[in-house]
Amino acid sequence: MAASMRLNVDMKSSATMSIGDIAARFGLATHVLRHWEAMGLLTPARIGGDRRRYGTEDLYRVAAILRAKEAGFSLDDVREMITASDPAERRAVLVRQRAELARRIAEAQVSLELIDCALDCDHEDLSSCPHFQAILAERISPAPPTHVRV
Repeated sequence: MAASMRLNVDMKSSATMSIGDIAARFGLATHVLRHWEAMGLLTPARIGGDRRRYGTEDLYRVAAILRAKEAGFSLDDVREMITASDPAERRAVLVRQRAELARRIAEAQVSLELIDCALDCDHEDLSSCPHFQAILAERISPAPPTHVRV
């Protein structure tokens, strides 16, 4: 059975935290939560007119948004993922984001290898180290073609 990500945002009976409470809990400015609400990422309960109240399910929603942002999701992608009623839509977002994250991890791994190489190098001048040069050579692209005008 395929796992799915569905956060229940309809149960607001336990909505007891203010916008300041939830913002402080996550180290966010309150305007961030208001922006997320305007984007459709959060739907806090309202009491006493326009006062927002957040519950446990909102904590999970904020945590999910923050984790997704840490993984490189845009807020539009986060909204598309967590509000998708069609698992295929959600899967498409996740597949796209997974590919992007894998690309960034590969780039970071190459950078880590370069740093490790430099740390292990005993050459007086790092730029003269053949191993260091070999790693850098992978980054150097062929010279662009020259155009001859007649």
